[in-house]
Amino acid sequence: MFARFAGAAFRAVLVAVVLAIPSLLLTASVAGGPEIVTLLALVAGLLTFAEYNSNYPSIVEFRDAPPLNRMRFAALTAMVLSLTLIAKHAVDPTNLTALFAGLGRMIGEMTDFPYSPVRLAVLMLPASAAPELLDAVRIAAGVTYVIALAAVVTFVFAVRVLGWPVGNGSFNVWINLPLFDPTAGGDVVHRLQRDGQINVVIGVLLPFAIPALVKLGADLVRPGVLSDPQTLIWAMTAWAFLPASMVMRGVAMLRIAALIEEKRRRSYADAEADAEAVQTA
Repeated sequence: MFARFAGAAFRAVLVAVVLAIPSLLLTASVAGGPEIVTLLALVAGLLTFAEYNSNYPSIVEFRDAPPLNRMRFAALTAMVLSLTLIAKHAVDPTNLTALFAGLGRMIGEMTDFPYSPVRLAVLMLPASAAPELLDAVRIAAGVTYVIALAAVVTFVFAVRVLGWPVGNGSFNVWINLPLFDPTAGGDVVHRLQRDGQINVVIGVLLPFAIPALVKLGADLVRPGVLSDPQTLIWAMTAWAFLPASMVMRGVAMLRIAALIEEKRRRSYADAEADAEAVQTA
């Protein structure tokens, strides 16, 4: 009981701190900014605590199937912290911010090639955008996209090489997939495979589709708001993190479907072997 409470409290503090990083390290650019961020951090922390302190799942998937959620959180933290340090370099340069700014510029230039998601993110800005804004979006998009790719590759390695989630013991579908109803109808394996493939496809396409949608809806969503550092940080983090999270979810669901199918084959094989043994006897 105490271990669950302490673990939930620790996770809640980590979530709140990550949400507050840009506001803590950067000067607030709008009135009431710190108050809004503090409120959001507290709400997110409370929701995290309530989820992990409960015996029964609600909305957080793969709660008892590490390290998927830990990889997601690590990727989110790396994105937010990296972009915050890069933005801080423009107003309060230090050796650490200079290192991140230099690496960010290099990554942005390397990933900004024709038809890449980074190039599309830059092209969603209006033609009248300042060169400084173009450069900031290029760096932010490049850094977040590389971190997202690293998270996806790391999880695929955990699945293919390390055998996730077999090493964690038995996999409870109800606890780890609270939003998936195994009794909704149809074969569970086919539904998991379908949902997993849909998540992977959407996750791969979103980094390309979002800039196009922003460009088409420029009258409703003005890309110029990205000139604010904190807005840029959260916008580009969401642009890269949400698709990566969907791809990882899809890979996880495909893996679970494969495990269920393999268990079925073993059960059928054992049943046939027992039937043959009875006939022989």
